[in-house]
Amino acid sequence: RLCSLLSSGINAEYGGERTLTGKVEMELEILTEAEAIEKPAGKGREEPNPLDPPQRPETSFNWLSNPWKVFVLLIWRRYKWHLILGLLVLLLLLFIVLMAYTAPAAINNAIFSG
Repeated sequence: RLCSLLSSGINAEYGGERTLTGKVEMELEILTEAEAIEKPAGKGREEPNPLDPPQRPETSFNWLSNPWKVFVLLIWRRYKWHLILGLLVLLLLLFIVLMAYTAPAAINNAIFSG
């Protein structure tokens, strides 16, 4: 196998001089005559040699593009009941604080109004 990087070409705009026009990475495989007859290439007879499928993660953990998915996968599955219980306790405390805040005015109105 030979690996090569072609990086120059002839550009007609600049008087036919060689300039950098692009880069192509290619791989050549040198075969014996028997292997070349067995595996003909470039004649459209077979697909190229198959590559292993890429190993990609099932989910993407990009915090900026999808924060809700990251929250669900990392936090909600582990701490679901802790979060629900904490929210209920917070609502109960908020109710008690608001009741204690408004109770003196309600008692005052009940005494002097009625």
